[in-house]
Amino acid sequence: MNKSLSEMTLEELWELFPIILSEHKSCWKDWYDEEKQEIADILCDNDFRIHHIGSTAIDHIWAKPIVDILVEIPKSISMEDIKEKLVNNGYICMSEEENRKSFNKGYTDKGFADRVFHIHLRYDGDNDELYFRDYMNSHPELAKEYEELKISLWKKYEHNRDAYTDAKSAFVKRYTKCAKACLGNRYGNDKS
Repeated sequence: MNKSLSEMTLEELWELFPIILSEHKSCWKDWYDEEKQEIADILCDNDFRIHHIGSTAIDHIWAKPIVDILVEIPKSISMEDIKEKLVNNGYICMSEEENRKSFNKGYTDKGFADRVFHIHLRYDGDNDELYFRDYMNSHPELAKEYEELKISLWKKYEHNRDAYTDAKSAFVKRYTKCAKACLGNRYGNDKS
């Protein structure tokens, strides 16, 4: 008998959903645009800011074929209310912290669907990924260095998503800090 996703251990999930990298695909922007509209329709609010983040938003580099989307909401809005709306529309809540929630779409009991999304729900200003994305896009030589790092880690951590992410974190933190120094308060980020 097959287990449902919610019954699987983390190791079983990593086996079913390994790290996969592929060459950059122009369709990722279209997938983002379509999903952004779907999220906007679900949330019915103009105060939300929705952004394409992650490696699929960095031009010309290899990435996991998973479109990451950051949804920033005003601090006056209940994150629990937004969670309920997203879950009721097919998103799976995968992790929760006090001021952050993550959702997946496109994970099935047979593996990845054709289109896969990670939604990062945050309050306004919790958006360091925007700085990193913009810095990589304006510094293609660094984006290629990031791509090389990701490819070097791929097979080593193919079935350990947390270790893969941790192994990239020093690079991401270093260039996010550079980006914030260069770009200032472009995204209303009041965090250091």
